[in-house]
Amino acid sequence: MPEQALYLKWRPLSFDDVVGQQHITRTLRNALARGRIRHAYLFSGPRGTGKTTTARLLAKAVNCAGEDLAARPCNACANCVAINEGRYLDLIEIDAASHTGVDDVRELRDKIAFAPGEGAYKVYIIDEVHRFSGNAFDALLKTLEEPPDHALFVLATTEIDKVPATIKSRCLQFEFRRVSLRELTDRLAFIAKEEALSIEPAALELIARQGAGSVRDSISLLDQIVADPAETVTLEMARDLLGTASAAQVQDLVEALVDEDVARGIHLINMAIDSGSDPRQFGQQLVNDLRNIMLAQTASADLVEATQEDQARYADLADRIQRARLLRAIRAFNAAVNNYTGGWQPQLSLELAFIEVLEEETPAAVPAPVSPPASVGQQRPRQEQAAPATMDYERAPASQPGEAPIFSAAKIHQGWQDILSRAYQYDKNIPPLFSNVMTWRIDGNNLNLGVGNQVFLQKMSDPKRAKVIEQAIYDLHDVKLLIKARVVESGQGPVDAAPAERPAVDDPLIAAGKELGGVVGE
Repeated sequence: MPEQALYLKWRPLSFDDVVGQQHITRTLRNALARGRIRHAYLFSGPRGTGKTTTARLLAKAVNCAGEDLAARPCNACANCVAINEGRYLDLIEIDAASHTGVDDVRELRDKIAFAPGEGAYKVYIIDEVHRFSGNAFDALLKTLEEPPDHALFVLATTEIDKVPATIKSRCLQFEFRRVSLRELTDRLAFIAKEEALSIEPAALELIARQGAGSVRDSISLLDQIVADPAETVTLEMARDLLGTASAAQVQDLVEALVDEDVARGIHLINMAIDSGSDPRQFGQQLVNDLRNIMLAQTASADLVEATQEDQARYADLADRIQRARLLRAIRAFNAAVNNYTGGWQPQLSLELAFIEVLEEETPAAVPAPVSPPASVGQQRPRQEQAAPATMDYERAPASQPGEAPIFSAAKIHQGWQDILSRAYQYDKNIPPLFSNVMTWRIDGNNLNLGVGNQVFLQKMSDPKRAKVIEQAIYDLHDVKLLIKARVVESGQGPVDAAPAERPAVDDPLIAAGKELGGVVGE
C-alpha cells in the first residue's frame, strides 16, 4: 500500500492544530461551548489555508459525544473516530466542480429530510461552491432558507465574489487568510522533526516562501524535496529541486535595474535561467524583492520579514530608485510572471519586462551638436561621428515598391554591432532589443529586419525605437533608411538574397546601354 502523503498525514485533528486561522477557530470554539450553532457557514479564502479541514473539524465538533463542550472534538468518541477514518455516513462532502447542475442540488434537497443515523447533525460540506450554476444556486437558496433542524451546511470557496449575495446573506461568513512565513516555517519544522527528517532551517524557510501562504502547498513541497529521509536537505538542494534562483542572483538583477544597466540585467537573467532556475519562480522572487523595496520606500524596512542586513539593503535601494520606476518594475515583472506560458525562449518575458521598465524613461541627450546632413555616399569626418547630438533626426518618406536598394544590406549586417553601439549613445535600452535581428534586407530605402517572433516584431515596429536605429545608421553611413520589422523562420540566413543587389558591370557596351536607359540582366 502506498505511503500516505504528508499533507494528508498531518491534516489537523483539532482546532488547536489549525495553523494561522486563530481568529476563526477561536470564534467557532466559543460558539460550540455556548451551543450557538448556525445552520449554514461560508468559508472563503486562498487554497490550502484550511477551509475544508475546518469544515470537517466543525462536523466532528457538532457530533462529538465528549462531555466537555469546550474540548470538542475529542477524537476519542465513536463519532470522531468514524469521521477521522472517513466512514461517518452523516458527513456528506460534495464537490461543486463536478456537481454543478440543478438536478444535483434537487437530489441533495430530497435526501436532506432524512434524520441523521448516528450523530445529532447531518453535515453537508460543499467544496468550491462558486462552481454551481445559476439554477443550482437558486435551488440551494430554498434549502438554506428553511433547513431541517438536523442539517448543517458548510460552503467553501476560493472565489467569494462569484457566490450570489442571496447565498452569502443566509450564511455565517468566515474569511481565511494566507498563513504568515513564520507560522509556515514553524509548522514545517514540527513536521520534519516528527518525521525524523534532516533539513536545514534555511531550506525550510525557502519552502515556506514558495508555499505562498498555503499550508497544504508548503507541506507538499516538503514531501517533494525529501526523497531520502536519511539525507540532509541543504538550501542549495532545495533551490535545485524547486527551480529557484539564489538570493545573490536576484539581488544582482535588482542592482542592475537600479543602476539602469540593461546589458548587465539581460546577462544576469540569462545566467539564472541557464543555471536551471524556473522563469516563473525567478520572476516571483524578483517581484518579492522589489515589493520589499517598495515597503521600505513608502513605509519602513521594519515591515519586511528579513534580517537586519537585508533590511538595510532594502532601505539603501529605496533611496536610489525613483518610486515611479519601482512601481513600473513591479507591475511589469508581475505581468511577466502571470502571463508566462513557457515556450522555446523561457526568459523572453523577463527580458522584455526589464528593457521596458528602463526604456520608458526619456533618453538622455548627448550634448555634442550634430553636423549638417550630407548627401548619400559622402563620409563625415571621424571626429564628428564619435559625438552624436540629440535626436533631431527626420525620417525619410518611404520609397515606392520595387525600387532598387539604395544601400548594401551586407554592409548593414556586417556593421550591425557598430550601429547598436552608436544607438546606445542615444538610448541605452535600444541595443538589447535590436540585438535579436536574424535577417537584413533592403528594398528601396526600406531596411527589413527579420525577427523570431511576434513579441519582438511589436517592440521593434514602434516608430520611436526604430528612429533611434535610423539615426545611428545615418550617423555612420550617411543614408536614410526606414526600419521595417517582420517575422522570419529561425533557419533563414543573415542577409536575404532578394531583391538581389546588382553587381558592378565592367563591360563598356553594357555600361553605355545603361546610360541610354537600357535594362541590365532582364
